[in-house]
Amino acid sequence: MKNARLAIVAARFNEAVTDRLLASCLKTLARRGVRSVKTLRVPGGFELPWAAARLAKSRRYDAVIALGCVLRGSTPQNDHISRATVFHLQRISVDTGVPVILGVITPNTWAQAMARTRDELDRGAEAAEAALAVLETAGRL
Repeated sequence: MKNARLAIVAARFNEAVTDRLLASCLKTLARRGVRSVKTLRVPGGFELPWAAARLAKSRRYDAVIALGCVLRGSTPQNDHISRATVFHLQRISVDTGVPVILGVITPNTWAQAMARTRDELDRGAEAAEAALAVLETAGRL
């Protein structure tokens, strides 16, 4: 996996959470020996598919990791953003053949969001491991 070329697109919205997801993702990739990682920040979760599509279609990356936090609010906006984001990230992966890893969390509370940035619930590290696992699988196809 040392020669893997990965891109990470991370939302800025809920930055206290997404910064932690990004840091743990990068740390996990570095620990696993990945040397080529491009990082791109976008305003929020809704912009993740746009950036992920550009990165995947460039064919410069073996996989794209999308990181974000769509926190439940008092209106259904989070449901619309989450649904559209997840749908389009999967569509990009299927359409381009470039794995797009879902590292977008959808917690109900701030405490749940922060819990998913550390220890056994660390979704940033989990996204990094998922990207590497998919690339290993792709090498066996």
